[in-house]
Amino acid sequence: MNPITAQRASLNQKLGKQGIEVRGAVTAEWAQILTPEALLFVAKLARQFEPRRRELLQRRALRRAEWADGATPGFAPETRDVRNANWQVGSIPEDLVRRAVEITGPVDRKMIINALNSGANVFMADFEDSNSPTWANNIDGQLNLRDAVRREIKYTSPDGKAYSLNKKTATLMVRPRGWHLWEKHVLVDGASVSASLFDFGLYFFHNAAELIERGTGPYFYLPKLESHLEARLWNDVFKAAQDELGIPRGTIRATVLIETLPAAFEMDEILFELKEHSAGLNCGRWDYIFSFIKTFRTRPEYLLPDRAQVTMTRHFMRSYVELLISTCHRRRTHAMGGMAAQIPIKTNLKANEEALEKVRQDKLREVLAGHDGTWVAHPGLVPVAAEVFNTHMKRVNQIDRPLEKVRITHEDLTRPPTGDITERGLRQNIDVGIQYLESWLKGIGCVPIYNLMEDAATAEISRSQVWQWLRFEARLDDGRVITPWFVREIMFEELSRMRDFLGTERFDSGKFERAASIFDDITMKDDFTEFMTLVAYDHID
Repeated sequence: MNPITAQRASLNQKLGKQGIEVRGAVTAEWAQILTPEALLFVAKLARQFEPRRRELLQRRALRRAEWADGATPGFAPETRDVRNANWQVGSIPEDLVRRAVEITGPVDRKMIINALNSGANVFMADFEDSNSPTWANNIDGQLNLRDAVRREIKYTSPDGKAYSLNKKTATLMVRPRGWHLWEKHVLVDGASVSASLFDFGLYFFHNAAELIERGTGPYFYLPKLESHLEARLWNDVFKAAQDELGIPRGTIRATVLIETLPAAFEMDEILFELKEHSAGLNCGRWDYIFSFIKTFRTRPEYLLPDRAQVTMTRHFMRSYVELLISTCHRRRTHAMGGMAAQIPIKTNLKANEEALEKVRQDKLREVLAGHDGTWVAHPGLVPVAAEVFNTHMKRVNQIDRPLEKVRITHEDLTRPPTGDITERGLRQNIDVGIQYLESWLKGIGCVPIYNLMEDAATAEISRSQVWQWLRFEARLDDGRVITPWFVREIMFEELSRMRDFLGTERFDSGKFERAASIFDDITMKDDFTEFMTLVAYDHID
């Protein structure tokens, strides 16, 4: 028996009577994270909250069926009192008061060091959209964060360059995976454990006390919520976790990404449910566009134009931003802006300046709208975003900025943008979707493609647009109808182009054919696949 197998067998022998089984590899280093005590903590959370998680996922499915039959999300009459009442969330921890620039990225070792050293106010370490959830990525990520919290993290690149933390670093926040995902490598009572509880539980168990001792706290971003009931579930998880480890309630703080259309109608309610644990809301713009398509999947009147045309200045996107800012500031908490997809271009000075100018304009729009901070995906963009926010946000945040009357209606949030569907847009969706999936299958969840940073959210837009255009036989701006035959022809051409560009050896050693097969399957089938990553998860270790 090899050492890794022996290590896992030993761990499972200790946990067997507790109803826990680890099916992933357990190296000596990973055993420092996968301790019996930590896994028992995760299992306790799973047993307490898994039934509610499943009920809420079933509720999602029932609501989707209603929307497919012609209903639409809206402001719920039964929670009107919460929206109209005068209440505030908990006070803001000192190290989260100023969040002008936040950098996000996956939990690999080099990224964590560079992001914490980047000069940003906050680093969101991501187990979700920018992380391909291989077992190795997830457990290495937990190890990396443990070392970062204790300021022991170091990294040496293959060329010998050494990386370590500066004296002053960004405040750390962590994004676990969403409620819809599971961790197939760990079973509790015979069922795969919730990925949300697994990611949260391991990080919280190993680091909460250390973070508090160092003058900060366990801070989180919560993805993909679709209702205030899902926020309530997180809040109850927080209370149980804090009680279990003897940590005062309210120590945890969490920012919720408003990245689904249903959640946009429940911003007040989501903040109310988290209240003492709340750290505001964030405009998760890319997933929000994906959610718009998903919500109205059966409705041809909600057909979207090319992805490039669905910008933040469109009425339904601008309305969503205005509602989020006014809601957060009324409740005395942060309203965070979204991600600019551009990244620095080192090989072309003119193209680089054009990309940086797009970032400046995006961040200028956000700060003037009233956001308290913004996101970037690359350390090179931190100075660009910081300059804009430092110039126009004279205080630590804009929570005290006088509230303007904002009345956002159901129609404002659901008005589809007009525009063209072009062959270029179709080709880009197919090209980017396959390239991203190929990287994801190889264990890379955050990928620069054509000078834009693509993650699972942007790839979801790509494949869902192709599905939507196919379903409704949309026409290109030149009159051609988008058909399965036409899409497959372009897919073949794009794969051939990738082979020519990358070379036969690189192409054949990659996972392009499998990625194309998955992309073809989820775009051609009649039923809309809820999440591309749920299908692709079966193809990674």
